[in-house]
Amino acid sequence: MFVAISNTPRDYAWGSTTAIAGLLGTPASGAPEAELWLGAHSGSPSRIDDPAQAGGAGDLVEWIESDAATALGAGNVAERGARLPFLLKVLAAGGPLSLQAHPSPEQAQAGFARENAAGIPLEAPNRNYKDAFHKPELVVAVSPTFDALCGFRPLAESRDIVKELTVLGRADAPDPTIFDPFWERLSGPDPLRSAVEWLLRSGRESGAVDALVERVMQIAGSAPETSRFAVDYATVRSLAASYPGDPGIVLSLLLNHVTLRAGEALYLPAGNIHAYLSGLGIELMAASDNVLRGGLTPKYIDVEELLDVLDFTPVDEPLLAPETPSAGVHVFRPDVPDFVLYDVDASADTSASVPLSGAAIALCTAGTVTIAGAGSSVTIARGDAVYVTPDEGTLAVTGAGRLYLATVGE
Repeated sequence: MFVAISNTPRDYAWGSTTAIAGLLGTPASGAPEAELWLGAHSGSPSRIDDPAQAGGAGDLVEWIESDAATALGAGNVAERGARLPFLLKVLAAGGPLSLQAHPSPEQAQAGFARENAAGIPLEAPNRNYKDAFHKPELVVAVSPTFDALCGFRPLAESRDIVKELTVLGRADAPDPTIFDPFWERLSGPDPLRSAVEWLLRSGRESGAVDALVERVMQIAGSAPETSRFAVDYATVRSLAASYPGDPGIVLSLLLNHVTLRAGEALYLPAGNIHAYLSGLGIELMAASDNVLRGGLTPKYIDVEELLDVLDFTPVDEPLLAPETPSAGVHVFRPDVPDFVLYDVDASADTSASVPLSGAAIALCTAGTVTIAGAGSSVTIARGDAVYVTPDEGTLAVTGAGRLYLATVGE
Protein backbone atom coordinates (compact mmCIF):
# COMPACT_ATOMS: atom_id res chain seq x y z
CA MET A 1 0.00 0.00 0.00
CA PHE A 2 1.17 3.50 -0.86
CA VAL A 3 -0.05 6.17 1.56
CA ALA A 4 0.44 9.85 0.71
CA ILE A 5 2.03 11.80 3.58
CA SER A 6 3.00 15.41 4.21
CA ASN A 7 4.36 17.69 6.89
CA THR A 8 5.22 21.29 7.73
CA PRO A 9 8.89 22.36 7.87
CA ARG A 10 10.38 23.04 11.30
CA ASP A 11 11.22 26.71 11.77
CA TYR A 12 14.53 26.50 13.64
CA ALA A 13 16.44 29.79 13.48
CA TRP A 14 19.37 28.31 11.54
CA GLY A 15 17.15 27.22 8.64
CA SER A 16 17.18 28.63 5.13
CA THR A 17 14.17 30.72 4.10
CA THR A 18 14.18 29.44 0.51
CA ALA A 19 15.96 26.09 0.05
CA ILE A 20 13.25 23.58 1.02
CA ALA A 21 10.55 25.45 -0.87
CA GLY A 22 12.85 25.72 -3.87
CA LEU A 23 13.57 21.99 -3.87
CA LEU A 24 10.00 20.81 -3.47
CA GLY A 25 8.25 23.51 -5.48
CA THR A 26 6.17 24.76 -2.57
CA PRO A 27 5.48 28.38 -1.56
CA ALA A 28 8.11 29.83 0.75
CA SER A 29 6.71 30.99 4.09
CA GLY A 30 9.25 33.77 4.52
CA ALA A 31 10.30 32.26 7.85
CA PRO A 32 13.29 29.95 8.36
CA GLU A 33 12.50 26.43 7.13
CA ALA A 34 15.16 24.18 8.62
CA GLU A 35 13.92 20.60 8.41
CA LEU A 36 11.02 18.73 6.83
CA TRP A 37 10.44 15.52 8.78
CA LEU A 38 9.06 12.43 7.06
CA GLY A 39 8.46 9.66 9.54
CA ALA A 40 6.77 8.61 12.75
CA HIS A 41 8.75 10.72 15.20
CA SER A 42 6.45 12.04 17.94
CA GLY A 43 8.04 15.50 17.69
CA SER A 44 6.61 16.07 14.21
CA PRO A 45 4.88 12.97 12.79
CA SER A 46 3.99 13.00 9.11
CA ARG A 47 0.34 13.63 8.37
CA ILE A 48 -1.63 11.02 6.43
CA ASP A 49 -3.33 12.86 3.58
CA ASP A 50 -6.20 10.36 3.30
CA PRO A 51 -6.86 8.90 6.78
CA ALA A 52 -9.25 6.34 5.28
CA GLN A 53 -6.20 4.52 3.92
CA ALA A 54 -4.94 4.03 7.47
CA GLY A 55 -8.07 3.08 9.37
CA GLY A 56 -8.84 6.70 10.16
CA ALA A 57 -5.41 7.54 11.60
CA GLY A 58 -4.40 11.15 11.06
CA ASP A 59 -0.64 10.65 11.21
CA LEU A 60 1.96 7.90 11.12
CA VAL A 61 2.30 7.68 14.91
CA GLU A 62 -1.44 7.07 15.29
CA TRP A 63 -1.43 4.48 12.51
CA ILE A 64 1.48 2.51 13.92
CA GLU A 65 -0.05 2.59 17.40
CA SER A 66 -3.39 1.30 16.10
CA ASP A 67 -2.23 -1.17 13.42
CA ALA A 68 1.50 -1.81 13.54
CA ALA A 69 1.19 -5.14 11.71
CA THR A 70 -0.11 -3.40 8.58
CA ALA A 71 2.05 -0.28 8.79
CA LEU A 72 5.32 -2.01 9.65
CA GLY A 73 4.77 -5.67 8.81
CA ALA A 74 4.17 -8.37 11.40
CA GLY A 75 7.67 -9.78 10.98
CA ASN A 76 9.31 -6.42 11.54
CA VAL A 77 7.18 -5.78 14.62
CA ALA A 78 8.28 -9.13 16.06
CA GLU A 79 11.95 -8.42 15.27
CA ARG A 80 12.27 -4.68 15.92
CA GLY A 81 9.21 -3.68 17.92
CA ALA A 82 6.24 -1.51 16.97
CA ARG A 83 8.23 1.53 15.85
CA LEU A 84 9.60 2.93 12.62
CA PRO A 85 13.36 2.84 13.23
CA PHE A 86 14.33 5.71 10.92
CA LEU A 87 13.47 9.34 10.24
CA LEU A 88 13.93 10.94 6.81
CA LYS A 89 14.50 14.69 6.62
CA VAL A 90 15.07 17.44 4.13
CA LEU A 91 17.61 19.65 5.91
CA ALA A 92 18.38 23.23 4.88
CA ALA A 93 21.17 24.87 6.87
CA GLY A 94 21.25 28.61 6.37
CA GLY A 95 23.69 28.86 9.28
CA PRO A 96 25.65 26.54 11.57
CA LEU A 97 23.97 23.92 13.73
CA SER A 98 25.28 23.04 17.18
CA LEU A 99 28.36 20.88 17.70
CA GLN A 100 26.97 17.54 18.83
CA ALA A 101 27.46 13.81 19.12
CA HIS A 102 25.18 10.84 19.67
CA PRO A 103 25.48 7.75 21.88
CA SER A 104 25.91 4.11 20.99
CA PRO A 105 22.97 1.75 21.66
CA GLU A 106 24.54 0.64 24.93
CA GLN A 107 25.21 4.21 26.07
CA ALA A 108 21.67 5.25 25.14
CA GLN A 109 20.09 2.40 27.07
CA ALA A 110 22.22 3.05 30.15
CA GLY A 111 21.76 6.82 30.01
CA PHE A 112 18.00 6.61 29.55
CA ALA A 113 17.65 4.23 32.50
CA ARG A 114 19.96 6.35 34.66
CA GLU A 115 18.08 9.59 34.03
CA ASN A 116 14.73 7.88 34.55
CA ALA A 117 15.95 6.55 37.89
CA ALA A 118 17.12 10.05 38.82
CA GLY A 119 13.63 11.39 38.15
CA ILE A 120 14.69 13.88 35.46
CA PRO A 121 11.59 14.80 33.41
CA LEU A 122 11.81 13.96 29.70
CA GLU A 123 11.31 17.61 28.74
CA ALA A 124 13.77 19.02 31.29
CA PRO A 125 16.47 21.21 29.69
CA ASN A 126 19.18 19.16 31.41
CA ARG A 127 17.86 15.84 30.08
CA ASN A 128 20.37 14.14 27.75
CA TYR A 129 18.56 10.90 26.95
CA LYS A 130 14.97 11.20 25.73
CA ASP A 131 14.81 7.53 24.70
CA ALA A 132 16.85 4.32 24.75
CA PHE A 133 18.01 4.39 21.12
CA HIS A 134 21.15 5.37 19.26
CA LYS A 135 21.14 8.08 16.57
CA PRO A 136 23.57 7.44 13.72
CA GLU A 137 23.02 9.77 10.76
CA LEU A 138 23.84 10.12 7.10
CA VAL A 139 23.37 13.16 4.89
CA VAL A 140 23.48 13.37 1.10
CA ALA A 141 24.20 16.76 -0.44
CA VAL A 142 21.49 18.14 -2.71
CA SER A 143 22.85 21.67 -3.12
CA PRO A 144 26.03 22.10 -5.21
CA THR A 145 28.01 22.13 -1.94
CA PHE A 146 27.20 21.13 1.62
CA ASP A 147 29.64 22.06 4.39
CA ALA A 148 30.10 20.31 7.72
CA LEU A 149 32.50 19.81 10.59
CA CYS A 150 32.80 16.13 11.40
CA GLY A 151 35.19 14.05 13.45
CA PHE A 152 38.59 14.93 14.86
CA ARG A 153 41.19 15.71 12.23
CA PRO A 154 44.67 14.15 12.37
CA LEU A 155 46.42 15.30 15.53
CA ALA A 156 49.39 16.69 13.61
CA GLU A 157 47.06 19.06 11.75
CA SER A 158 45.49 20.27 14.99
CA ARG A 159 48.91 20.97 16.42
CA ASP A 160 50.04 22.72 13.24
CA ILE A 161 47.10 25.11 13.20
CA VAL A 162 47.69 26.05 16.85
CA LYS A 163 51.36 26.66 16.04
CA GLU A 164 50.39 28.92 13.15
CA LEU A 165 47.87 30.83 15.27
CA THR A 166 50.55 31.34 17.90
CA VAL A 167 52.95 32.77 15.31
CA LEU A 168 50.29 34.97 13.69
CA GLY A 169 49.24 36.36 17.03
CA ARG A 170 52.65 36.82 18.59
CA ALA A 171 53.46 40.21 17.04
CA ASP A 172 50.76 42.25 18.73
CA ALA A 173 49.52 39.88 21.43
CA PRO A 174 48.95 41.57 24.78
CA ASP A 175 49.69 38.17 26.33
CA PRO A 176 52.09 36.06 24.23
CA THR A 177 51.39 33.01 26.43
CA ILE A 178 47.66 32.92 25.71
CA PHE A 179 47.94 29.71 23.66
CA ASP A 180 50.16 27.89 26.17
CA PRO A 181 47.48 26.08 28.24
CA PHE A 182 45.74 24.81 25.11
CA TRP A 183 49.04 23.73 23.56
CA GLU A 184 50.07 21.90 26.72
CA ARG A 185 46.95 19.76 26.51
CA LEU A 186 47.35 19.07 22.81
CA SER A 187 50.95 18.01 23.48
CA GLY A 188 50.29 15.89 26.55
CA PRO A 189 48.67 12.53 27.25
CA ASP A 190 45.21 11.86 25.78
CA PRO A 191 45.56 15.17 23.93
CA LEU A 192 42.19 15.56 22.22
CA ARG A 193 40.14 14.59 25.24
CA SER A 194 42.27 16.84 27.44
CA ALA A 195 41.96 19.78 25.04
CA VAL A 196 38.18 19.43 24.70
CA GLU A 197 37.72 19.12 28.46
CA TRP A 198 39.78 22.27 29.00
CA LEU A 199 37.83 24.22 26.37
CA LEU A 200 34.43 23.24 27.73
CA ARG A 201 35.07 23.11 31.46
CA SER A 202 38.30 23.59 33.38
CA GLY A 203 39.72 26.39 31.23
CA ARG A 204 36.47 28.33 31.39
CA GLU A 205 36.60 28.48 35.18
CA SER A 206 39.76 30.60 35.06
CA GLY A 207 38.69 32.76 32.13
CA ALA A 208 41.54 31.41 30.00
CA VAL A 209 39.19 29.94 27.39
CA ASP A 210 37.26 33.18 26.96
CA ALA A 211 40.53 35.00 26.33
CA LEU A 212 41.69 32.33 23.89
CA VAL A 213 38.43 32.38 21.93
CA GLU A 214 38.58 36.16 21.65
CA ARG A 215 42.17 36.01 20.43
CA VAL A 216 41.46 33.29 17.86
CA MET A 217 38.57 35.35 16.52
CA GLN A 218 40.87 38.36 16.14
CA ILE A 219 43.64 36.43 14.40
CA ALA A 220 41.23 34.65 12.04
CA GLY A 221 39.82 38.01 11.02
CA SER A 222 43.11 39.03 9.43
CA ALA A 223 44.76 35.67 8.66
CA PRO A 224 46.40 35.42 5.23
CA GLU A 225 44.30 33.78 2.52
CA THR A 226 47.39 31.87 1.41
CA SER A 227 47.51 29.89 4.66
CA ARG A 228 46.93 26.14 4.37
CA PHE A 229 44.30 26.70 7.07
CA ALA A 230 42.44 29.48 5.26
CA VAL A 231 39.24 27.40 5.18
CA ASP A 232 39.44 26.89 8.94
CA TYR A 233 39.88 30.61 9.55
CA ALA A 234 36.89 31.34 7.33
CA THR A 235 34.89 28.89 9.45
CA VAL A 236 36.01 30.68 12.61
CA ARG A 237 34.79 33.98 11.17
CA SER A 238 31.44 32.46 10.25
CA LEU A 239 30.95 30.81 13.64
CA ALA A 240 32.00 33.98 15.44
CA ALA A 241 29.31 35.92 13.59
CA SER A 242 26.64 33.54 14.88
CA TYR A 243 28.07 32.56 18.28
CA PRO A 244 30.63 35.18 19.38
CA GLY A 245 32.75 34.00 22.29
CA ASP A 246 31.58 30.37 22.11
CA PRO A 247 34.29 27.77 22.93
CA GLY A 248 33.02 25.77 19.96
CA ILE A 249 34.82 28.29 17.75
CA VAL A 250 38.19 26.99 18.96
CA LEU A 251 36.94 23.41 19.11
CA SER A 252 36.12 23.65 15.39
CA LEU A 253 39.86 23.93 14.67
CA LEU A 254 40.32 20.35 15.88
CA LEU A 255 37.75 18.95 13.44
CA ASN A 256 37.64 17.95 9.78
CA HIS A 257 35.97 20.53 7.56
CA VAL A 258 34.23 18.64 4.77
CA THR A 259 32.66 20.12 1.65
CA LEU A 260 30.36 17.63 -0.05
CA ARG A 261 29.47 17.95 -3.71
CA ALA A 262 25.92 17.20 -4.81
CA GLY A 263 25.28 13.46 -4.50
CA GLU A 264 28.08 12.82 -1.99
CA ALA A 265 27.29 11.58 1.51
CA LEU A 266 28.61 11.73 5.05
CA TYR A 267 27.95 9.01 7.60
CA LEU A 268 28.17 9.98 11.26
CA PRO A 269 28.29 7.00 13.65
CA ALA A 270 28.04 7.06 17.42
CA GLY A 271 30.61 9.30 19.08
CA ASN A 272 31.41 11.40 16.01
CA ILE A 273 31.34 15.09 16.90
CA HIS A 274 29.86 17.15 14.08
CA ALA A 275 28.05 20.31 13.04
CA TYR A 276 26.40 21.06 9.72
CA LEU A 277 27.42 24.53 8.53
CA SER A 278 25.53 25.29 5.34
CA GLY A 279 23.72 23.65 2.46
CA LEU A 280 20.70 21.59 1.48
CA GLY A 281 20.69 17.85 2.02
CA ILE A 282 18.64 14.73 2.48
CA GLU A 283 19.29 13.39 5.97
CA LEU A 284 18.44 9.91 7.20
CA MET A 285 18.89 8.87 10.80
CA ALA A 286 17.79 6.46 13.46
CA ALA A 287 14.62 7.74 15.12
CA SER A 288 16.00 9.11 18.37
CA ASP A 289 16.24 12.40 20.25
CA ASN A 290 19.51 11.66 22.06
CA VAL A 291 21.90 14.58 21.52
CA LEU A 292 25.02 15.50 23.53
CA ARG A 293 25.97 19.06 22.63
CA GLY A 294 29.48 20.50 22.61
CA GLY A 295 29.12 24.12 21.62
CA LEU A 296 27.61 26.64 19.19
CA THR A 297 24.36 26.58 21.11
CA PRO A 298 22.64 28.29 24.04
CA LYS A 299 21.27 24.89 25.08
CA TYR A 300 22.49 22.68 27.92
CA ILE A 301 25.94 21.10 27.59
CA ASP A 302 26.73 18.14 29.84
CA VAL A 303 30.51 18.11 29.51
CA GLU A 304 31.10 14.92 31.47
CA GLU A 305 28.54 12.93 29.48
CA LEU A 306 29.83 14.37 26.21
CA LEU A 307 33.38 13.31 27.07
CA ASP A 308 32.12 9.79 27.78
CA VAL A 309 30.28 9.57 24.47
CA LEU A 310 32.84 11.17 22.14
CA ASP A 311 35.17 9.06 20.05
CA PHE A 312 38.47 10.95 20.16
CA THR A 313 40.13 8.81 17.51
CA PRO A 314 41.22 11.06 14.61
CA VAL A 315 39.49 10.11 11.37
CA ASP A 316 39.65 10.97 7.72
CA GLU A 317 36.64 12.64 6.19
CA PRO A 318 33.82 10.15 6.96
CA LEU A 319 32.45 9.91 3.42
CA LEU A 320 30.06 7.05 2.66
CA ALA A 321 30.54 5.68 -0.84
CA PRO A 322 27.35 4.40 -2.45
CA GLU A 323 26.66 1.07 -4.06
CA THR A 324 25.55 1.39 -7.69
CA PRO A 325 23.50 -1.73 -8.52
CA SER A 326 22.19 -0.22 -11.77
CA ALA A 327 22.29 2.95 -13.83
CA GLY A 328 20.90 5.92 -11.96
CA VAL A 329 20.63 4.11 -8.62
CA HIS A 330 22.89 4.92 -5.67
CA VAL A 331 22.45 3.02 -2.43
CA PHE A 332 23.87 4.43 0.80
CA ARG A 333 24.12 1.52 3.21
CA PRO A 334 25.80 2.27 6.56
CA ASP A 335 26.87 -0.39 9.04
CA VAL A 336 23.66 -0.22 11.10
CA PRO A 337 20.38 -2.09 10.55
CA ASP A 338 18.15 0.94 11.12
CA PHE A 339 18.15 2.44 7.64
CA VAL A 340 19.27 2.43 4.01
CA LEU A 341 18.88 5.31 1.56
CA TYR A 342 18.21 4.91 -2.17
CA ASP A 343 18.93 7.88 -4.44
CA VAL A 344 17.18 7.11 -7.74
CA ASP A 345 17.70 9.29 -10.81
CA ALA A 346 14.96 7.80 -12.98
CA SER A 347 14.92 8.12 -16.76
CA ALA A 348 12.07 7.36 -19.12
CA ASP A 349 13.68 4.31 -20.72
CA THR A 350 14.81 2.43 -17.59
CA SER A 351 13.28 0.82 -14.52
CA ALA A 352 15.08 0.91 -11.18
CA SER A 353 14.58 -1.92 -8.70
CA VAL A 354 14.38 -1.21 -4.96
CA PRO A 355 13.97 -4.23 -2.66
CA LEU A 356 12.24 -3.61 0.66
CA SER A 357 13.01 -5.39 3.92
CA GLY A 358 10.53 -3.25 5.84
CA ALA A 359 8.46 -0.10 5.56
CA ALA A 360 9.73 2.73 3.38
CA ILE A 361 9.25 6.44 2.77
CA ALA A 362 9.76 7.92 -0.70
CA LEU A 363 10.16 11.59 -1.59
CA CYS A 364 10.16 12.97 -5.14
CA THR A 365 12.31 16.06 -5.59
CA ALA A 366 12.17 16.46 -9.38
CA GLY A 367 9.98 15.37 -12.28
CA THR A 368 7.42 12.59 -12.00
CA VAL A 369 8.00 8.94 -11.10
CA THR A 370 5.83 5.85 -10.82
CA ILE A 371 6.51 3.35 -8.05
CA ALA A 372 5.03 -0.11 -8.54
CA GLY A 373 4.95 -2.83 -5.90
CA ALA A 374 3.46 -6.29 -5.53
CA GLY A 375 -0.07 -5.06 -4.89
CA SER A 376 -0.42 -1.52 -6.18
CA SER A 377 1.36 1.46 -7.68
CA VAL A 378 1.48 5.23 -7.31
CA THR A 379 2.65 8.15 -9.42
CA ILE A 380 4.17 11.07 -7.55
CA ALA A 381 5.58 14.41 -8.64
CA ARG A 382 8.05 16.92 -7.25
CA GLY A 383 7.25 17.66 -3.61
CA ASP A 384 5.15 14.52 -3.05
CA ALA A 385 5.96 11.88 -0.44
CA VAL A 386 4.48 8.44 0.23
CA TYR A 387 4.73 5.85 2.97
CA VAL A 388 5.14 2.33 1.61
CA THR A 389 4.04 -0.74 3.56
CA PRO A 390 6.46 -3.67 3.43
CA ASP A 391 4.01 -6.03 1.73
CA GLU A 392 4.74 -4.22 -1.54
CA GLY A 393 8.02 -6.14 -1.69
CA THR A 394 10.50 -5.15 -4.39
CA LEU A 395 9.58 -1.83 -5.98
CA ALA A 396 10.02 -0.83 -9.62
CA VAL A 397 10.65 2.88 -10.19
CA THR A 398 10.00 4.34 -13.64
CA GLY A 399 9.48 7.78 -15.14
CA ALA A 400 11.70 10.83 -15.36
CA GLY A 401 12.58 12.36 -12.03
CA ARG A 402 14.54 12.15 -8.78
CA LEU A 403 13.45 9.96 -5.89
CA TYR A 404 14.92 9.49 -2.43
CA LEU A 405 13.67 6.36 -0.69
CA ALA A 406 14.44 5.40 2.90
CA THR A 407 13.84 1.93 4.25
CA VAL A 408 15.14 -0.31 7.01
CA GLY A 409 18.42 -2.17 6.67
CA GLU A 410 18.81 -5.90 6.55
